[in-house]
Amino acid sequence: VCCVTRRSRGRNYEAELQRCRPEAAPVEFGDYHPLKPIMVTDTKSRRGARKGSTSSSSSSSSSAPADPLSSMLDGTDPLSMFAAASVSEAPAMTHSDLGKKKREKEEEVVGPDFEPWSSKRGEILARFTTTEKLSINLFMGSDKGKAPSPGSSAVSEKVRTRLEELDDLEEGSQRELLNLSQQDYANRIEELNQSLKEAWASDQKVKALKIVIQCSKLLSDTSVIQFYPSKFVLITDILDTFGRLVYDRIWTMCSDPRPLPGCTWWIYVVPDSFTVDDVNDTAKETCLNWFFKIASIRELLPRLYVEAAILKCNRFLNKTGIQETLPRLTAMIRGIGDPLVAAYTRAYLCRVGMEVAPHLKDSLNRNFFDLLGTFRQVSGESVQNQLVQQRVEVPEYLTLYSPAINWILQCIAYRAPEPLLTEMMERCKKLGNNALLLNSVMRAFRPEFVAARATDFIGMIKDCDEAGFPKHLLFGSLGRSLACADPPESERLTILNEAWKVVTKVRSPQVEYRYDYICDHTFYYVSITFIHLSFISRSQKREVNTVLADIIKHMTPDRAFEDAYPQLQSVIRKILTYFQDFSVLFSMERFLPFLDMFQKDSVRVEVCRSIMEVFIKHQVELTRDPVILNAMLHICKTMHDSVNALTLEDEKRSLALLIIGFIRMVSFGRDFEQQLSFCVEARATFCNLEPVLVQLIHTVNQLAMETCRVMRGSHSRKTAAFVRACAAYSFITIPSLSSIFSRLSLYLLSGQVALANQCLSQADAFLKAAVGILPDVPRSISVEGKLRSSESFLLDFINNFLATLLVVPDHPEHGVLYLVRGLLNMVQDYTWEDNSDAKVRVYVSALPLLAAMSQETYLYSIPKVDSNETLYGGDPKFLSEINKLCETLIGQILDNLKALGRDESTRRQGALAFSLFGVLLAHGDLRNNKLSQLAVNLWNLCHKHGYCETGISVRTLEYIKHQAQQHDMTHLTDTVQRLALQSRT
Repeated sequence: VCCVTRRSRGRNYEAELQRCRPEAAPVEFGDYHPLKPIMVTDTKSRRGARKGSTSSSSSSSSSAPADPLSSMLDGTDPLSMFAAASVSEAPAMTHSDLGKKKREKEEEVVGPDFEPWSSKRGEILARFTTTEKLSINLFMGSDKGKAPSPGSSAVSEKVRTRLEELDDLEEGSQRELLNLSQQDYANRIEELNQSLKEAWASDQKVKALKIVIQCSKLLSDTSVIQFYPSKFVLITDILDTFGRLVYDRIWTMCSDPRPLPGCTWWIYVVPDSFTVDDVNDTAKETCLNWFFKIASIRELLPRLYVEAAILKCNRFLNKTGIQETLPRLTAMIRGIGDPLVAAYTRAYLCRVGMEVAPHLKDSLNRNFFDLLGTFRQVSGESVQNQLVQQRVEVPEYLTLYSPAINWILQCIAYRAPEPLLTEMMERCKKLGNNALLLNSVMRAFRPEFVAARATDFIGMIKDCDEAGFPKHLLFGSLGRSLACADPPESERLTILNEAWKVVTKVRSPQVEYRYDYICDHTFYYVSITFIHLSFISRSQKREVNTVLADIIKHMTPDRAFEDAYPQLQSVIRKILTYFQDFSVLFSMERFLPFLDMFQKDSVRVEVCRSIMEVFIKHQVELTRDPVILNAMLHICKTMHDSVNALTLEDEKRSLALLIIGFIRMVSFGRDFEQQLSFCVEARATFCNLEPVLVQLIHTVNQLAMETCRVMRGSHSRKTAAFVRACAAYSFITIPSLSSIFSRLSLYLLSGQVALANQCLSQADAFLKAAVGILPDVPRSISVEGKLRSSESFLLDFINNFLATLLVVPDHPEHGVLYLVRGLLNMVQDYTWEDNSDAKVRVYVSALPLLAAMSQETYLYSIPKVDSNETLYGGDPKFLSEINKLCETLIGQILDNLKALGRDESTRRQGALAFSLFGVLLAHGDLRNNKLSQLAVNLWNLCHKHGYCETGISVRTLEYIKHQAQQHDMTHLTDTVQRLALQSRT
């Protein structure tokens, strides 16, 4: 391979574009679709008919592959056949029957609008805690054996042994765990839950029942009464596990195997909506056995809980089993003396009842009415002595009932008619407006029902005794309902005034309940004012501002706000829910002082973040409002100033994205100078977040281009000075970035913007700065926490840079092609990776640029910027410099190819040779014999060792032949005749 002088062929870009523009090809749609059903072809019938079949039948049979299952399944799958058989066996139903069945099913199924018990579990465990020491008393039975009586049968002996084992629960050895912390207690209960599962899995059913009975007995212990609701949650988890295990065991036994239609397979099928007729005798006997075992439990409380746990199993015995059992269990609870224990037993029975028969409301109502009858026991001697002994006040004791009462009322109120609320209110009045009960009623029923009776509830709240339950909590519950539904319009102001009288009297800084109320009730008022027209703009802002002022007044003394950050944050969330107009929000006098109460750094940043998220989500239009800008800058500065050396990168990125979202929403319209001033201020404010600085540079570049668009490319003296100021802003800001690739890309982009605005000296400075920092590019960079080679990023940048250099005019004082030479010198001096061809690839990429520079008319240009085509006008000296540089580059490339041949790196040699061949083919004048010979030599070199893809080579030859025939290029015809494909050996 010899080195030759580079000669570029002349190009007419417009004509080439017209020739290469493809015609619109018709779109063909295939028959295949991934969701289309696949039919299995029976190959038996086709196999015998092949000899006499027509061509069409033979082609169709050959196109469908033989399926080994087709002969067994006759073209369908077993599940489809079973479903079809079930449908054919089902009796025909009329539309009325279907509608009736649908309504019944809806009544028997709890919908997604019902809040499940699992969502309340965590809240109860977190709320009802204790520092007292706890204990667990377990009677796990003895291991003594009992001799069988002579003459007894095997079956009776088995029954006797089981009963004796159950009796042994009462008489066996005691296991007592004392001085347990709350966490230790929870861990021990979880261990018992695991022991239950292990015993069941190892077929030790009696042992599993022992564990459940002993755990149920723990619910009679109220020695640490503050912990009782959490104890109830932990132990009922074990009961739920036991009930699920028993039900699943019987369910798997309750169906006989059926033959699958069309097959010899047998399967066990039990539909979810099975009836008693679907259950075989074995399953019924097992189910009865479980109920008999439970009936033999002596103590009332474990017998109640364990039978309630397997209540669903009544479905296996008869159709009315559950309906008959629920009233019986409800009546049995009346035998429990402790009112707190009885209340939670009723809550568990209601929970199980809602799971298996939510349509049986009578049982739920009876449990609730029985619960009301036990409230007189609270003032009895037994309960009062217990409270004195444990040093528990009556208000605290009453709150222990809240989870049980709330759950029972939630079950009752679910899809209940509105008159039921009236009945409940009358019951409350008969009990003297019990505050605890009234609070649960307002929380349980639909907000629309409560809002319609808001005035009646306020009257009942006034008559409540505040000693047992604070009135502001009751107003808080009422406010939660009113925040979701509108009361009668004529009552709204009265409701607000009555509530506010109670709020302003609360002087305690303990806002755990009070400000939950303030939050809900106040913003209920805000929500209903949206209904009005002229009243909105005057009232909502004033009323909310009044609330904030009162909060500040009560929370500032003794820094009480430090203990109320969660509640104060809820106030912010409610405000942001109803105020998406930030000009109104920030114009409230007390809003920013309210934010100043968040003095803990982490909480203050979280609040600012929540405000920014709402702003970005709901601020649709760009803004220049000084009120919004000043407030948002303050909030963003708070987030920015929280960044320090210990801040995680993810946190920095998250804060930067929020601030960037704000910057993008700021626009001063045609006041470009004001926009630039804002960017200058933002740069000084957010100097520690690099992504924000990058966004500011993009914003200023966009501002310069918008100025160019407005002036239609013809700048006046004022606008020319302005775009130069924009360039200066970017030129000053870019060096402060730590990421070298960010600097490189922004230098290039800013240089392109400067060129578009005819700022030639500024563009020249940007491009020179980019070339100047190329040696500082590291050989590896971190991408998503992993080190990767930087060569691919660097090559991408250099290719973009080369494309820009086509339109950059030479500086009159630095000689011809000084930027191109400077870039290539940097590439030459850069320390590339070992065994890397990146430098040679840059040389190959530079050849098309030099070929384009030698054309009389450039491929693209910038309006009102004279490129080298205009400056030099095809000057032979300029073309000579281009040819010399091309000759140098080709020489460097060919030397590298020779070196690769000596090092036996033939694969890399072939790839580079083919790249250079493509450049010569596209840009070289192959009428030059030496250049044509070089192209042939390169083709032979890249195919010499068989590493070149044959498909690519074939398509390349076809392209050359096509070009030669279409444009009558005889020199291409001669060249292609010398290009041969070599097979791999």
